[in-house]
Amino acid sequence: MKQKVCPVDVISVCSASGEIRPLRLQLEDEEHQLLRINIEEVVSVKEVPYVGVEATIFLCRATVWEKKWLFELKYTIRTHTWSLLGRVS
Repeated sequence: MKQKVCPVDVISVCSASGEIRPLRLQLEDEEHQLLRINIEEVVSVKEVPYVGVEATIFLCRATVWEKKWLFELKYTIRTHTWSLLGRVS
């Protein structure tokens, strides 16, 4: 599958120590319908610099249309934006 980056709306929580955890994301599908996805599990978290721009990548698991979905969410720290990096499986 071709890697596709698309901006998404995310509801997240921050702990007292400053850790961010995504809870739900919202995106628009091909028919321009809003799709809301509850994140069931954050599998891994890694911090990466993209050409000097710090970001955090969350590998997440959710159930969409009765299928398990593993995907990556990128949180860009400087701009406070979220992006879906494409489906992993």
